[in-house]
Amino acid sequence: MSTKALHVVRPEPGIDVDAAEQAVRRLLISLGEDPSSEHLRNTPRRVAHAYEELLTPVPFTVTTFPNDEGYDELVIVRDIPFSSLCEHHLLPFHGVAHVGYLPGDRILGLSKLARVVEHFARRLQVQERLTKQIGDWLTARLAPKGAGVVLEAEHLCMSLRGAKATGARTTTSSLHGLLRDDPRSRAEFLALTGGTR
Repeated sequence: MSTKALHVVRPEPGIDVDAAEQAVRRLLISLGEDPSSEHLRNTPRRVAHAYEELLTPVPFTVTTFPNDEGYDELVIVRDIPFSSLCEHHLLPFHGVAHVGYLPGDRILGLSKLARVVEHFARRLQVQERLTKQIGDWLTARLAPKGAGVVLEAEHLCMSLRGAKATGARTTTSSLHGLLRDDPRSRAEFLALTGGTR
């Protein structure tokens, strides 16, 4: 079975770690803390590097394989763990992604489904956009007969503050092609990903 590399997915322009470190130092001062104290002395650097890690996608090579056997049923990877940062409060949201597609002429290496989730999660996000970006990417890069994404996540901006709804989970979906237009395919995908619970 031959492979074909579609392209390498690279990270976007990097983070200015020095500027982020200075901003954290100023934030600590504005919160009434002393960043020169023994306990906080290295905090600005640590926070800057933590955000760099959380907001820098890892590059990966997208490889596909010919669908020689003509496989025409769903391919789904469930419970892909992810975490991202809410762009409204800079607090994490985390959960699981269920990603699948109905193959066309080519199939995708299964690990790449998890890589795509991680790629789009490593930036300031809202869950709705993250869900759509993953589905749009699959549709554009793989040209499947259908693609679907369901994300379930807990948002710390909602559980630690505001409503303080600890344990509440938000579910979003993005469906393309037959998974959107064909009622049976849609129902099967949602049933297999737990979207009909």
